[in-house]
Amino acid sequence: MLGTQHLPLFVVSGILLNLTPGQDTLYIVGRSAAQGRRAGILSVLGIVSGSIIHTLAAAFGLSAILATSSRAFLVVKLAGACYLVYLGVRMLPDRAADVAQAAECSQDGGWTIYRAGFLTNLLNPKVALFFMAFLPQFVDPAAESRILTFLFLGGLFICTGTLWCLVLAWGASTMSRRLRENPSAGVMLKRVTGALFVGLGLRLAAGR
Repeated sequence: MLGTQHLPLFVVSGILLNLTPGQDTLYIVGRSAAQGRRAGILSVLGIVSGSIIHTLAAAFGLSAILATSSRAFLVVKLAGACYLVYLGVRMLPDRAADVAQAAECSQDGGWTIYRAGFLTNLLNPKVALFFMAFLPQFVDPAAESRILTFLFLGGLFICTGTLWCLVLAWGASTMSRRLRENPSAGVMLKRVTGALFVGLGLRLAAGR
């Protein structure tokens, strides 16, 4: 189909990979738990948009730059790590600013939340390398248009991943609703989420 090979194996592998907790998964759960279902869904949409860019980059060979240039890889990785740490630090207020900070986080606009999810995914070079390494294995060498095949496989992978991410956003927001309705518990939840984001950023910066 559209120049693919072993398509059933690709679908199964993609579903299993999406079910495996990763940086995007933890980000969605953190946002949903701290700021509710709307924030979780917007985060999913942002991450999906980033994945679309990665698919296009893999299809047109742009991801090869990250694979061959250690400097480019390092720059993108550190930019992504710094952004995650920045998001986390914003959610770690001191005691005097607890109430104000909690209100500020809960009032983040839709664009702000979407953009954060988008940049979190886009600035993770490991995602770019994943698309470049995973998708070609299922492209038929005899395919008439490999770009079209790349786009089809990337779109299929993104669709299954989006469904799972929406389930995560719904589940995390539902379980944390009562905590968020309690001011003190809500502040604590935001602190835990902030620490999670900082940890993700540090892990990304330290990873190879």
